[in-house]
Amino acid sequence: MTNESDRTSAVGVDWDAEAVAFDDEPDHGLRDPEVRAAWAARLEEWLPTRPADVLDLGCGTGSLSLLAAERGHRVTGVDLSPAMVERARAKLAGRDAAFLVGDATAPPVGEQRYDVVLVRHVLWTLPDPARVLRHWRGLLRPGGRLVLVEGVWGTVSPVGIPADRLVALLEPLGVHARVERLSGDARLWGKDVADERYAVLVTTG
Repeated sequence: MTNESDRTSAVGVDWDAEAVAFDDEPDHGLRDPEVRAAWAARLEEWLPTRPADVLDLGCGTGSLSLLAAERGHRVTGVDLSPAMVERARAKLAGRDAAFLVGDATAPPVGEQRYDVVLVRHVLWTLPDPARVLRHWRGLLRPGGRLVLVEGVWGTVSPVGIPADRLVALLEPLGVHARVERLSGDARLWGKDVADERYAVLVTTG
């Protein structure tokens, strides 16, 4: 997802075709050392200090998965695009990581449960986010956490999910949710941004 028009039509995007240039965006490929370091620092805060099982849903080419694996976490990534998954597997070759082609709303992980479910820029595209959040909550072990990175993009015809709406959707799940604003940290995006970007950090049990 590279600009406002792309986001508007995100549900209909051919992600296999997008995979070729996906990492060209600063916050996708994390090729710029400063951008990479900024995301690494956030994940250090958001993920457990001990090695944990992390499920990265809508993992794309695996950039966040790689940062998690570098911190010693065991990563399972899921993406609907085989081309994205192919790139993620190559990016994390030799790491304690596995990548599956599948739907992030119902990942093909069977009875496996995780310490962390990490999701970036997926929830806003879904027609029934409340249902999906319940399912993701069920993928967590007791005491697990959801890390949801979302936003609202554009000013004329904004798309996305505001933080207050996401928190409201989480309330029926009986979890504790904390919002961390990300718009003011230009290092994460490789540029200054004026729209709403944030993470909701959810702890259970």
